[in-house]
Amino acid sequence: MFKGIRAIETKNIPSDILSGIIIALVSIPISMGYAQIAGLPAVFGLYGSLLPVLLFAVFTSSPRYIFGVDAAPAAMVGGIIASLGIVSASGEAMKIVPVITFYTGVWLLVFAIFRAGRLTEYVSTPVMGGFISGICATIILMQIPKLFGGAAGVGEVHELAIHIVKEASKSFNTPSLIIGVISITLIMISGKIIPKLPMSVIIMALSAVLQYFTGFATKLGVHTLPEVSRGLGSVIIPDFSSISPVKGLSLSLAVAAVIMAETLLAENNFASKGGYKINDNNEVFTFSICNFMSSFVGCCPVNGSVSRATMNEQFSGRSQLTSLVSAAVMGVILLFCTPFIEYLPVPVLTSIVVTALYNSIEFDLAKKLFKTNRKELLIFIAAFAGVLVFGTIKGVIIGILLSFSNVVIRGSDPQRTFLGVVSGRGGFFNLNSNLNAKPIKGVVIYRFNANLFFANVKEFKEDLENCLKDDTKAVIVDAGGINNIDTTGAETLESLYKFFTDKGVRFYLTEHISDLNEQMRVLGIGYIINRGGVRRTISSALRAEGYTKPYPLENGGISDEESETNFHEQLFHEFEWAFGDEAQNKIDEYTDMIIEGARNGVIEEDGIIAITELWNGLGSFDEDILLESLELRLSELSKSSGIEEEELAQRLETRRETLYQQVKSKDVPLSRELKLHRKEIMDNLKNESPELYDKLQNTHEKTVRSIRSSQENEN
Repeated sequence: MFKGIRAIETKNIPSDILSGIIIALVSIPISMGYAQIAGLPAVFGLYGSLLPVLLFAVFTSSPRYIFGVDAAPAAMVGGIIASLGIVSASGEAMKIVPVITFYTGVWLLVFAIFRAGRLTEYVSTPVMGGFISGICATIILMQIPKLFGGAAGVGEVHELAIHIVKEASKSFNTPSLIIGVISITLIMISGKIIPKLPMSVIIMALSAVLQYFTGFATKLGVHTLPEVSRGLGSVIIPDFSSISPVKGLSLSLAVAAVIMAETLLAENNFASKGGYKINDNNEVFTFSICNFMSSFVGCCPVNGSVSRATMNEQFSGRSQLTSLVSAAVMGVILLFCTPFIEYLPVPVLTSIVVTALYNSIEFDLAKKLFKTNRKELLIFIAAFAGVLVFGTIKGVIIGILLSFSNVVIRGSDPQRTFLGVVSGRGGFFNLNSNLNAKPIKGVVIYRFNANLFFANVKEFKEDLENCLKDDTKAVIVDAGGINNIDTTGAETLESLYKFFTDKGVRFYLTEHISDLNEQMRVLGIGYIINRGGVRRTISSALRAEGYTKPYPLENGGISDEESETNFHEQLFHEFEWAFGDEAQNKIDEYTDMIIEGARNGVIEEDGIIAITELWNGLGSFDEDILLESLELRLSELSKSSGIEEEELAQRLETRRETLYQQVKSKDVPLSRELKLHRKEIMDNLKNESPELYDKLQNTHEKTVRSIRSSQENEN
């Protein structure tokens, strides 16, 4: 609660107050008109612009968006009333509309409970921009007849076009159109030249004063707002006997869906442009509360207002103080100023709404997409046209379907390339776009920049199957762009792994996130990981194949000698990355393998077994952990191999010290990390098994002295 109100800043209070006053004044004709469209007397639109707006200010997480009686739900409820054969503004309509509003609130509460607001996460910027632009254009078309003396229309673009023609033929008033056009022109020009000047308020005030003193509008046949009775209205309990719950819920479902979709999309659009975030689920809950309150004041369903939110932006409203002021001003108007409402000329008020909506149409986004991405421009146009032609919900669905189609199409032809090395530089480079990049002899390195799924596996498989040469020893895939694989992708990986294995070629996936390894296990191809078919980096995969810098090049040369800039990769816990929660089990498995090998006589003079062969080569940290595991089972290993524990401990310490010296020669700070890792292991061992700790510590000291003595003799 109060997030939008907490956004109040002292420096913005004047603009927030000004914006609130303007929005309240503009809400008078808008809310009265939409209340009539919904089948209610006009004054109920003013009631719906008071308490529901106050609740929105309290509960919303959006500091700048505006809520109130608006077009889409009002038009839908008007259609429901007409379909039931109920006369607009009749006593029966005044009973049923609040009940439909209440059930709309129920549906919105259900949507909030089930977190349906998350659906907006799947709406792209072009869809959102086209959707908002379509709504703005639709409401402009609804309002156009009011500029020349007619009544507002409802429906889709063809219905609105027919309505405009009919209204022009029977109610056209030239002075009304002239006043409206002049008002629009003045507002548009002042917005360009003096954007901070509240021209809308000035024109509204001047026209009302002129009408009060001269009656010019009446003399010219220009409509003014109808007279409204004074008072705040009363809180009521909806008459639920007027319509059955089943029917009420069924009729209100689409209304609730429109409110959630339209308002959330618009709120997110304004939040994106304003640089702030909203909580989608909190907003749906807020919509529900506001509609319950609208029901209790006898009004139609309430909704986010794109036109008034745009005005708020135009007059620099920065917090929900704007809504509080707007509600307060509306309360004052209802209590004391209703006699003055009838002096406001309709075309002037309509021109304010039309200019605000026109400024909300995403022309800039359309221009940007035209220059950068024509496919997304088509999605924008489709969402825009969909809302105009088919209405809000169908327009959104069309845009979302096209958006997902675009994702599939783009994913089916992802960026992909083969990589090589550049002498004197670290890293791996595109062979096609870098003339200095050369392939490594016997190795294919392939980058695939997309998730691997049914629509692109063919390209992935064909690229790799066709890349083999007679001397290829390893194929390494840079899978940094692969975050997900589906069942078809998993089958393709399995097929490729078997294909390369049959040809004696090693196959590696590298550079990907650890979650992909978990997906591989779930999809039944975890054995590829167990056999060493994944590596954390390309360099690690190359080392597993015995390649260290300088790399031999395909043309017969070698890459320039340089330090192993990625040597620290050897210290990574690749087991933890590759096997996740099963990493320790894999270490235990290797320990069992070594003990079993010792039992069968597989033992080496300079080590326990060829540890470097395990998992096709272990990193320094992982090998250190394996050595620790062997130390903890030293007695068992001694019995299996027939070698004294002291000698085995000596071999383990020799290997560990060799590891340390190798790391130290490459990177002193990282060697300290390895040493610290060893100290942590020994401290744990000291607490768990003091006797074994003393034995290993003595062995370690002897080993270090022996190695250093040998090094001194060599020097």
